[in-house]
Amino acid sequence: MQWTRRALRRDPDGFLRRSSGVIHVGANVGQERELYGRLGLRVIWIEPVPEVFKTLVVNLQSYPRQAAFQYLVTDQDDVEYTFHVSTNDAESSSILELNLHRDIWPEVSYCRTMTLQGTTLASLLQRERIAIGDYDALVMDTQGSELLVLRGADPVLQSFRFIKTEVADFDSYVGCCQLRDIDAFVTERGFKEISRRRFAERAEGGSYYNVVYAKRAERGLRRPARRLGLPL
Repeated sequence: MQWTRRALRRDPDGFLRRSSGVIHVGANVGQERELYGRLGLRVIWIEPVPEVFKTLVVNLQSYPRQAAFQYLVTDQDDVEYTFHVSTNDAESSSILELNLHRDIWPEVSYCRTMTLQGTTLASLLQRERIAIGDYDALVMDTQGSELLVLRGADPVLQSFRFIKTEVADFDSYVGCCQLRDIDAFVTERGFKEISRRRFAERAEGGSYYNVVYAKRAERGLRRPARRLGLPL
């Protein structure tokens, strides 16, 4: 089945219908669990904040094909990070300091910090004996550290057919990765953009996007989304 321009515009998460399973890094409380459940997907959720993780586990009780693991995923194993917990139910929590994020969401701040030890996705999968072949989509929402997640996943990245990430094209967090950084990294590894949706923007310039990449070998995904006339 080939994807058309109309289908991508209508359903930017349509790639999930061609997926066997999802590894979702930056789970929060599992807001997408119902979507994943309707599609019958196997899901690995990864969330670092202890109290948020507890809520996630409760929320997944009705989804036997979805499992949660409490880790901070970065590009290095056994390195300690200062992790900042945000006031909006921890949704904007990050290892990075807030910067221009405040221009869009001025009500969001950090309420406390904790020290967490990082691990790479490759090491996590090995440690938990997770069969990477069961999960061909990687979803990331780690508030500016998505490139670190990708670097740590490099040994297993070719196991994925799809990568979806939340990313900004401005310095939302201090030293955060930006859209151009993600794009360069995954392009070098054989992935191509197939969908981009803006969901927030600064009055002074700069936007937040959800971007989906697919392996170039994926049938029907031969052109980047911006050439397909998708709304940016």
